[in-house]
Amino acid sequence: MGSEVDAPAVDSTKVVNGCLSNDKKVTVVFVLGGPGSGKGTQCANIVKYFGFTHLSAGDLLRAEIKSGSENGTMIQNMIKEGKIVPSEVTVKLLQRAMQESRNNKFLIDGFPRNEENRAAFEKVTGIKPEFVLFFNCSEEEMEKRLLSRNEGRVDDNNETIRKRFKVFVESSIPVIEYYDAKSKVRKVDAGKSIDEVFEAVKSIFTPAN
Repeated sequence: MGSEVDAPAVDSTKVVNGCLSNDKKVTVVFVLGGPGSGKGTQCANIVKYFGFTHLSAGDLLRAEIKSGSENGTMIQNMIKEGKIVPSEVTVKLLQRAMQESRNNKFLIDGFPRNEENRAAFEKVTGIKPEFVLFFNCSEEEMEKRLLSRNEGRVDDNNETIRKRFKVFVESSIPVIEYYDAKSKVRKVDAGKSIDEVFEAVKSIFTPAN
């Protein structure tokens, strides 16, 4: 309805590759940090204070599997076979969640995990993140947190924790470096207390007047 009238003003990257429909302008912030860096806690605070919608690629994949859809079955089979779910599949789930949301501000948590994810997100959606919120925390501190909370996770022992750190460094740090070169990384010292970390987060999200 009336989209023909608006068409000339539309940025072409928003319309190709099935991008967000209705020329929905969105603000996307990628949230990255190692296991135990406190991303989840701070994302909940940002949602509450700044009205963002929190999207987790892992949660969306699990929900799709649970839905029993054809796509979900394909994802489940890939995971069972130890294969990596293609970046485009994950990106399309994120894209759909953004389209279906009434909000236009999104925190995308734990994604992109690697350079391939990053390239696929920008190519499929035509969206570049506003910035990357990076929770920087020492491995000693993250290990201490993971071991103390344990959260019923069988994989939270020293050996598997260190493997998870290694994967994060090898896969996600190049993504942070890529955006850092574009001055798009906002680094937070995540080794401090929850309240202190959130004070730093607030100063990043509060526009300077």
